[in-house]
Amino acid sequence: MKSFLNYYKPYKGLFFIDFGSAIVVGLLELIFPLITSIYIDRLLPTNNWNLIVIFGLVLLGIFAAESVLKFVVTYWGHKLGTNIERDMRNDLYSHIQKLNFKYFDNQKSGKLIGRLTNDLMDIGEAAHHGPEDIFLSIMTLVGAFVIMLTIDVKLALITFCVVPIVFILAIYFSQKMSRAFKGLFANVSRFNELIADNVGGIRLVQAFTNERHEQQKFNRINDNFRATKLKAYNYMSWNITISHIAQKLTLVIVLIVGSYFVLHGDLSYGGIVAFIMITNVLFKPLEQINMIIELFPKAIAGFNNFREILAIDPEIQDDPQATKMPVKPETIEYKDVSFGYGETPILNNMNLTIHQGEKIALVGPSGSGKTTISSLLPRFYEVDEGDILIDGQSIQSIQLASLRSEIGVVQQDVFLFSGTLRDNIVYGHLDADETQIWDAIRNAQLETFINELPFGLDTLVGERGTKLSGGQKQRISIARMFLKDPSIIILDEATSALDIETENKIQKAFKKLSEDRTSLIIAHRLSTIKDVDRIIFIKDGQILEEGSHESLMKQDGPYKQLYASQFAEVEAF
Repeated sequence: MKSFLNYYKPYKGLFFIDFGSAIVVGLLELIFPLITSIYIDRLLPTNNWNLIVIFGLVLLGIFAAESVLKFVVTYWGHKLGTNIERDMRNDLYSHIQKLNFKYFDNQKSGKLIGRLTNDLMDIGEAAHHGPEDIFLSIMTLVGAFVIMLTIDVKLALITFCVVPIVFILAIYFSQKMSRAFKGLFANVSRFNELIADNVGGIRLVQAFTNERHEQQKFNRINDNFRATKLKAYNYMSWNITISHIAQKLTLVIVLIVGSYFVLHGDLSYGGIVAFIMITNVLFKPLEQINMIIELFPKAIAGFNNFREILAIDPEIQDDPQATKMPVKPETIEYKDVSFGYGETPILNNMNLTIHQGEKIALVGPSGSGKTTISSLLPRFYEVDEGDILIDGQSIQSIQLASLRSEIGVVQQDVFLFSGTLRDNIVYGHLDADETQIWDAIRNAQLETFINELPFGLDTLVGERGTKLSGGQKQRISIARMFLKDPSIIILDEATSALDIETENKIQKAFKKLSEDRTSLIIAHRLSTIKDVDRIIFIKDGQILEEGSHESLMKQDGPYKQLYASQFAEVEAF
């Protein structure tokens, strides 16, 4: 609770303006029936028209003030909730940005999107309505009862007999409704995940002609969603209907019994009118309590989810004594490094030293640990045992931002944002000027391609770059690296599954990029790595052999066998 209340601190003034205005509005609603009673019983019998007009003008002024205060409560109150929602969303998003890759390996994007959107919207509503509505409901209930007792004790006691029944039924149906809505939101999360998967994989769906299968999956979830929603609305309908019946029944009872008291001289005309009006006021807090009962479980669940994510400490953090990354380090050393994903071991006591400016190729069968080696260097994952040293200094003692700023990763599965070519290229250096951008474009062999586009750099790439070919996306990734200008380059399987012309363009771009830089290359096509300084053959997380292409071909080892089998496949094809 304390952590939630902290979000109110920057908006104390706004909170008290909203809360104070709501209290005044609530008091005016309570007082108005009494004013009406005085008007009927005392003012009208005087036959003083001037006094009636003055009284009416005073009422008009009160109504005007009440309207202004209602605007304040509605707008400024929601502004308070929206501000808190924004601050919490900023904190959550900022925290998510710091979480390590291992966390995202086990999370679904649809679930995280729900945490950042729906959950926080419910919390924002509760931040506004919660304290205000609880206080006003209690104040209005107590105030209405007191006023009823001052008007007529017997009629008030009769009314009191109805209200607890309505209140108990309202709580019962609201709890049922809350449970139903909780199930509904769980279905929404699954719904979002299915839609995200289907839309993102629509090309795969159509390529395998599995539209009917996906439609059946969608229909099942959609039908379940509909059934859960109807269940929630069923409880809501019963709740509203019973509350409406109780309210009208109470009014009828007040009207009949009150009329009896009037006819027998126990109650004035103004008194019965005031009692009817205050009865209407009495049911407003019951409606507010219904809303609170519905809103609070969602907000509490959302806040628990919020705290659950914030409670996750990033496994990879800066050491307080961390220093900056050396510029163009002389050596990178993997020292007795072991690593695994969960219970699955990948690297086993691996040792590897890379010198400044050296071009290293990592080859081996799929799953041997090549990509893992490249992921450990920027500390996307933490080693289980051993250490990685840069110029003799552990990477765990280097500032994370400084380390990653000096390492550039070009992956085969290039991620592009759903913006323009310019947006995606300048991601490597957000403050790059036009000269720097076009230098990077030329070096990445993209100039001709971009110049042929009608909108040039302002061309939209589609979601995740769907309008571009694999080779174009990879060259955009290389252009980013030219702008980033790191001292270490990792080319992760960047030339597999490409035609010869595209591969040549990428090789030319990468050759330019790797000049005076330390480079790690992971490639399936062994023909692209003949000219590297050293080839490392990895299998089952261990280095089996290393050397130049020529030296390894002279040995009858696993590299030569892989090379022979690959080119045998090419000749057979």
